[in-house]
Amino acid sequence: MGRKDRGGSVGTQATVALTKAKIAYAVRAYEHDPAAESYGLEAAQALGVEPARVFKTLLVDTGGGLAVGIVPVDATLDLKAVATALGVKKVGMADPATAERSSGYVVGGISPIGQKRALPTVLDDSASSHESVLVSGGRRGLDLELSPDDLVRATGATLAPIARRAS
Repeated sequence: MGRKDRGGSVGTQATVALTKAKIAYAVRAYEHDPAAESYGLEAAQALGVEPARVFKTLLVDTGGGLAVGIVPVDATLDLKAVATALGVKKVGMADPATAERSSGYVVGGISPIGQKRALPTVLDDSASSHESVLVSGGRRGLDLELSPDDLVRATGATLAPIARRAS
């Protein structure tokens, strides 16, 4: 997998962290539409990838600090399940401004990789059923493709069933 897109060199904290860790990844860039209702579904459509392989990064507040939940873009984060996976009583969604300050990324471009501070991270276990998954590369319109095992290695994530799909 390469480390450059068609536009030349791409440098975000996420790509820097992966390169430093010697983790293979592919840069998948697309033209971001500011009017898009869902950043994740926009990425899946623009890149021609099934939504179940594109994962969104969500920060939660455990009451004692922040943590990260990573779920497919066609699912929602099950707050009870992520609390259980983190070993806490309950979690709520982090305030967007707090998430941006903590991660160093903007909402819609928050990568689970290369955040300012390493946070407890839980990756939905459905990631394991794919050869590769995509996550934000650190800005809107930029995704990184890598193996689920490498995503776990890069983030220190634990795997747990934390996604809830609409039935």
